[in-house]
Amino acid sequence: MTACIVGWSHLPFGKRSDDDAESMIVQVAAAALEDAGLTPDEIDAVYLGHFNGGFEKQDFTASLVFQADDRFRFKPATRVENACATGSAAVHQGLAQIEARKARRVLVVGVEKMTALGGKEIGDTLLKASYLKEEAGIDGGFAGVFAQIAQAYFQRHGDNMDALARIAAKNHKNGVANPYAQMRKDLGYEFCRAESEKNPYVAGPLKRTDCSLVSDGAAAIVLTDVDTALSMNKAVIFRAAQQANDFLPMSKRDILKFEGCSVAWKQAFAEAGVGLDDLDLVETHDCFTIAELIEYEAMGLAPEGQGARAILEGWTEKDGKLPINPSGGLKSKGHPIGATGVSMHIMASMQVRGEAGDMQVKNAKLAGIFNMGGAAVANFVSILEPLR
Repeated sequence: MTACIVGWSHLPFGKRSDDDAESMIVQVAAAALEDAGLTPDEIDAVYLGHFNGGFEKQDFTASLVFQADDRFRFKPATRVENACATGSAAVHQGLAQIEARKARRVLVVGVEKMTALGGKEIGDTLLKASYLKEEAGIDGGFAGVFAQIAQAYFQRHGDNMDALARIAAKNHKNGVANPYAQMRKDLGYEFCRAESEKNPYVAGPLKRTDCSLVSDGAAAIVLTDVDTALSMNKAVIFRAAQQANDFLPMSKRDILKFEGCSVAWKQAFAEAGVGLDDLDLVETHDCFTIAELIEYEAMGLAPEGQGARAILEGWTEKDGKLPINPSGGLKSKGHPIGATGVSMHIMASMQVRGEAGDMQVKNAKLAGIFNMGGAAVANFVSILEPLR
């Protein structure tokens, strides 16, 4: 690859009542440039990851980045959308611009304002990332989609409720150390495993602790070519960046295999010239605990149907053989749709530079990222290591 991350900014995720998408964009855009030591004049292109889909009335948001500084005026700015992988889609578009030598410095922003809507409206908005001709009637919105996946997985491979609870408990424990996380509370396995008034079933076998949080938030990174990055204060280089999209209808594929995820990982390993065993950590897309479980299998950590071993035997704990979601993942950090992929790149960059604070995985130098849009439809993998 020929691009690096040289600066970033990340707002704490959660219910941000005083912010809309525009105000969050402005905050992170300005702060990321300051972190990189660059000015708007030096930016060649802007990419904004913003799903929206009706969360806010304001659409056509790419040029809202210019609200951060008038010097952005007349720069090319493009909004990118790819469901829950919108943030990584924006990052990869910035990389492509640099790869094509049409830009040397690119600002990438991810944002979402979700909490202004009511619960049903939020569910209806998120369900737009499914194949509505066949899936619009699924009860429970996107939780209902993944509840169907969980039920089918249990029918094929046996009850895995213990594994799902362990995944939730792991990510909540990890999230305590993340200053950007929406929920910084170690809930414990017993709480996550048991149905209760505070942890009711949401859809099918999925309880509240199996579902990622509705969030407001924004994050931004600055990308440059390698030659430029060599003169910067910090630089994290992309060893790989791969995308694999699958069919939108779940009926056209074996939804329990997350085949697009597998393809993206295989392509990324081939590009980077590494294998899964070479990674020191992974930030993966745990929109629901069943998603993280199947992703263990799709990335090659466990055979099909045996993903539970990875969590039950401690492999994916922070001190395990492959720590997964040391940031707390979407489960603890929150999931503002357009910001999530950008956030994951920041979390991984902090790790490989040894700047992750209490989240730090010891001696981490090579990090993997998997960000997914829809039910394993849009699949993005990045592999990062420090350049300097």
